[in-house]
Parts: sequence; structure tokens; C-alpha cells
Amino acid sequence: MNDLTFSGWSGVTILLVYALLMLGVGVWSYLSDKKSGTNIQETMSGYYLAGKNLGLVALFFTLYATQYSGNTVVGYAASGYRMGYAWWMSVPYMIIIIGGYLLFAPRLYALAKRHEFLTPTDWLEHRFNSKAVSLLATFFMVWGLGNYLLEQLVAIGQGVQGLTAGTIPYQYAVIFFVIVMVVYEWLGGMKAVAFTDVIQGISLLVGLAVMLIGGFVLTGGHFGEVANYIATNAPEKIAVPPMKVNNQWFSMLILVGVGAAVYPHAIQRIYSAKSERILKKSLSRMAWMPLVTTGVVFAIGIISIQIFPGLDKMGSEQLVGLFANKVAGLGGFYYFMMLLLFGGIVAAVISTADSVLLSLQSMVSQDIYGRYINPGAPDTKKIKVGKIVGLIVIAFLIYIAWNPPGTLFEIFVLKFEILIQIAPAFMLGLYWKRLSKWPVFIGMLSGGALAGIMTWTGHKTIAGWYGGVIGLVLNITICVIGSYLVSMGAEEQIKNQKATAL
Repeated sequence: MNDLTFSGWSGVTILLVYALLMLGVGVWSYLSDKKSGTNIQETMSGYYLAGKNLGLVALFFTLYATQYSGNTVVGYAASGYRMGYAWWMSVPYMIIIIGGYLLFAPRLYALAKRHEFLTPTDWLEHRFNSKAVSLLATFFMVWGLGNYLLEQLVAIGQGVQGLTAGTIPYQYAVIFFVIVMVVYEWLGGMKAVAFTDVIQGISLLVGLAVMLIGGFVLTGGHFGEVANYIATNAPEKIAVPPMKVNNQWFSMLILVGVGAAVYPHAIQRIYSAKSERILKKSLSRMAWMPLVTTGVVFAIGIISIQIFPGLDKMGSEQLVGLFANKVAGLGGFYYFMMLLLFGGIVAAVISTADSVLLSLQSMVSQDIYGRYINPGAPDTKKIKVGKIVGLIVIAFLIYIAWNPPGTLFEIFVLKFEILIQIAPAFMLGLYWKRLSKWPVFIGMLSGGALAGIMTWTGHKTIAGWYGGVIGLVLNITICVIGSYLVSMGAEEQIKNQKATAL
């Protein structure tokens, strides 16, 4: 790594600038609320949903920055390097996520507006009126959020370490940026998170565009030569995938397309929209982002097969940092833009981590503490409890992230195996009035148990199909057949009709 162009300390400087910008947004959000006579720290809706008043720009970028996390940039490029052309599947499954949103987001938004939902569990409680369904779904969502937050902490450490040529050690990077994130989130809640997402999203888009241009220059302007190089030196990365890989491709489309659409922090952004029109506009613009984000990251991974031959599995996890340093050596403009990019990459990681942490805190404070432990607690008390539990959780995850349990992509897959099992309760529950609470509970539990057993015993796939997808099929089967077998009284039928009526 002696040929790296970044001096290290120039990277430290730009990271400090980003950190100060994010802290400044938190202070601005706090002071502007004080000046307007409101205090977001006093209401759950104000703190966790920005008063349900996010406009088009803020909503679009907070959705964008949340969906395109550190794993998208740091992890996906590494996966493209290792898998080759088969990793093109990362682009269509990001597009499918938007289709997943459109299946239920507008209808859920209308119901959330009418019934003042705060967390995803509020919808499940409203629809099924079942403690068993609500608690199990909350556990699955908290599991997914904790796993996703761990992923972002690992990405922060690897991204900073690679992009500063080791000037900032992995562990110090994690601790420093966690402190920054907690401070501005505590000050401004969802409002601060959304506006930092605007900064982070713009930085990421611009930086990736310049990185791709730099890659074009590094290859002499002929991407075709890259394909020739791969065909000669790594033919397995350009060959037609075997059937097992094709099955894995389609399995991943389902796993991510459905699972990411029911991210708890994504659902809360649906709740936060100022209007249904703004929500639909934001989602329609999001449909184009996979091509200009995941597509670019895929191209960087493919180009790197020629530029950095022979990287092992863990070495490829620092690929984006190596690539950025290579592009920076092309000249002053590229050097400056790559400095901005690696700051933007770290900021993008934080933008996802802060959203996940905020959502986790809201579910602890509303769905566990406020619903079962202390139902009469005022909003200020619930917010405080959420913050304290959030600190405990993140301290535990930092301990795990100190020695990460696998590559980013392996961590990424793990969270979806369980999280996807809540999808039938949301998507079927919104439209199918006959769906009953006990089949939903048994289906969710059975699907989650099957996926968990397969994952933890090392049998992550069967013939290329992920355990989470197999569990989802079992889950849906139980929901449908069970709902037809369970007799539903007139009172329950009326209740279900009212619960889903707009």
C-alpha cells in the first residue's frame, strides 16, 4: 500500500469537515425548533417523525441515503470484484425495492395519517389487535435493525481505514463517528437526520460520478479491454452462471426486494412524508437511483479486477478505498473530488446508521416501554428511555464490530432472513380483510425459525435459494391456508374492514 496517493491527514481533514457539518445540522435543527416555539424533544412524533412534515427534497434524500448505505458502496464493489458479471443482479433488486414500496406505501401512509401511527408495530397492533403478533414482529424488526446497525459500524471502520491508508485505525474511526452521530441525532431527531441525509446523498452522487470517470481514464477509455482481461485471466467471472447461481440471483431479488421495503426505518419515512403526493413523487424519483448508484458501484468492482488483481476475500473489502486513491493520482481535480467522495462514503454510512438507531429507539420507547412496561409514561420519558437503550445497544454492537464476524455482504444477508418474515402481515394485511391474527403469528414464527435454523447451522441456501425466502414461502402458505380454516365471526369481520378502510 506504499503507492497510495492520499497523504492520510488530508483525509482526516475532510472527515472532520463532514463531522462538523453534521454536528452543525444537529445544532441548527435544535435552535430552529426552539426559535419557532416548538420542542421536538417533547413529542414522539416531533422527535421520531420530524412532525410528519418532510418535503420532497428532504424525503427523497433521506430515502436515498437510507437505502444506499455503506454496504452499497463499500460492500457491493467488493462483491462485484469477487463475483464478476453475475453481481449485476444488485441493480435490478434495488429497483425491485421501489416496486415493493409502491405495493403498500401509499395505502399505509393514508392509514398512518388517519390513525397517527408512529412505529411499524402501530399498524400491526391496529390491524390484528394481538400482543403475540406485535411482540414477535417487534422482535424481528429490532433484530433486523441491530444487524443493520452492526453492518454500518463495520463499514465505517473499513471505509475510513481503507480511504485514509490506515492513518485512522478501524476501531478509532468507529468510536469517533458513533459519537458524532449520537450527538446530532439527540439534538435534532428525525429532522436533523433527514437534513444530514441531503448533504450525504449529494456528496455520494457527485463523488461516484467522478470515480467512474476516473475509472474510465485509468482503463484508457476502453471498458471493453477490461472484459478482455477478465476473459483471459478470470474467465469464471465473465462466464454464464450455473443454475445454482441463477437460483441464488432470483432468491436475492425476492429477499432484498421484499425485505428492504419493510425496513422499519424506511416505513417510518413513509409516515414522515408531508403528503401522499410528495411520497409518490419521492418514490418515482428513487426508481432511477439504482442505475446511477448501484450500477456505478458494480462497474467499479468490475474495473478493479484488472486494476487490482489477486485481492483475497478480506482484502477486497477495502477495494473502494484503493480505487479512490488510484483515481486521486490522476490530478488535482480528481484528488479533491476523491477526498470529498470518501468523506461522502463515510457520511453515507452514518446516514444509514443514524436512521437505524433512531428507528430502533422509537420501537423500544413506543412498542416495548410505552406499550407494555409503562403505558402512562409521557412522551419526554419515553424519548429518554429510547435514547438510553440506544446507547446500550450501540455500545454492545461496537464491541462486536471490534472483531467483525464476516464480510459486509455476509452480515447484510443475515438481517433479511428474519426481517422478511414480517412482510405478509404488512402487504397482505393491508389488502386482504380475511387475514387472521393467529395464522399471521404462526406463519411469522415458523418462517423465522426455519430461516434462522438454516442460517445458524451453515445451510444458508438450498439449491441457491436463501433460507429467508424458503421461510417466507412457508410463512405465506400458513397465513393463507390458516386464514381460510379459521372461522371469523361477524364482529371480527367488521373490525378488519374498519382497520383497512381508507
